Amino acid sequence: MTITEKVSYIKGLLEGLNLDENKPEVKVLTAVVDLLDDISLEVTDIEEGLDEFVEQVDEIDEDLSVLEDDFYGSEDDEEDDEDLFYEVTCPTCGETVCLSESVLLDGEVDCPKCGENLEFDFDELCDCDNEGCSCQSCNSLDSK
Repeated sequence: MTITEKVSYIKGLLEGLNLDENKPEVKVLTAVVDLLDDISLEVTDIEEGLDEFVEQVDEIDEDLSVLEDDFYGSEDDEEDDEDLFYEVTCPTCGETVCLSESVLLDGEVDCPKCGENLEFDFDELCDCDNEGCSCQSCNSLDSK
């Protein structure tokens, strides 16, 4: 039962008592019930407004979530953004070094043990299917 329904029930009970409306105590009871009726209508209006507000906030939250995923990437993408590490063995001293993918892509690094400059050339590596690829490896295959 809603507040408005409860107030209507009380209003019906008061009317059903057939009280003398000229008595001061009946006037007070009638005024209190009328006040309760007004308050229940205001509360109902507030609840309806709040429901609309909650729906709008939910829509804004969903829109913001989509924008955050587009701008920042999803949480799954964050795991992919972490650097991968590879073991590289120095040909001079035999030292095995763990290097991040970003360091390897820079093209060179000095061996921490012997100082030898280790160079990395990825031009000949290709993970494509050779369809329209312009990498050096695929071009050499096409010319043969």
